[in-house]
Amino acid sequence: MALADTERGVANCGDSGSPFSEIIELNVGGQVYVTRHKTLIAVPDSLLWNMFSKKSPKELARDSKGRFFLDRDGFLFRYILDYLRDLNLVLPDYFPEKSRLQREADFFQLRDLAKRLTPRMSKDNSISEEISQSDTEEGAQQCGSSGAVETLRTASGGGAMRSPTLDSKKSGYITIGYRGSYTIGRDIQTDAKFRRVARITVCGKTSLAKEVFGDTLNESRDPDRLPERYTSRYYLKYNFLEQAFDKLTEVGFHMVACSSTGTCAYTSNDPNEDKIWTSYTEYVFCRE
Repeated sequence: MALADTERGVANCGDSGSPFSEIIELNVGGQVYVTRHKTLIAVPDSLLWNMFSKKSPKELARDSKGRFFLDRDGFLFRYILDYLRDLNLVLPDYFPEKSRLQREADFFQLRDLAKRLTPRMSKDNSISEEISQSDTEEGAQQCGSSGAVETLRTASGGGAMRSPTLDSKKSGYITIGYRGSYTIGRDIQTDAKFRRVARITVCGKTSLAKEVFGDTLNESRDPDRLPERYTSRYYLKYNFLEQAFDKLTEVGFHMVACSSTGTCAYTSNDPNEDKIWTSYTEYVFCRE
């Protein structure tokens, strides 16, 4: 049941003229966030500024527990909130969600953030995925010595500049695992049901896994894992091994090892019944 406005944060009131409490609870696409009222109104004329400074609490949507509800991407909202805290944004080394985050920034009317996330166009009309820095950082880079510019030209061979993403791929290993099962009749093998894959797991460095599989990677079992840490709890949102192999091959990985184990059991105590074979297989991929 939603709590009455007067029951939420009375002791934590922020500005005396604001009907909102100092501490605000948000439900963004099912993800719960707790932040200060002043953080939400840090950027004038933004969507959140209008919601929490121009409207009353009764005008805003709430969930069943009284939290203010926003029907947006709950995972990406953490970066929106980080930006609002100090008007700066630091993303992981490899972040494949930049275009989606830019869309969220546009929705929340955070123009400066959306501008920073806009892909830059290099001189050869190729898109650079690096995040645009703040105006202060841009000025510092433009005021750098001409020697740095010459070094960059030398590194590019005097020709057109290459997109940073072409040369920034890291080496490493990724292990793909799956547990499959199939049933074989005792006498009629034509009824066999082969390779029923329940889930394809991904083990390796977080940044590499996100680089390869992007949005098809399910991180719910190990959220907020730092890019340089390792995990064995990710799994894919599909059940086709060949699709996983294709994605690994597209970014330069090749298979270097494979191992498999299997067990057999009867579906019942009757030995005349079907046999169920269960196997666990791992494929090790490497990019040098």
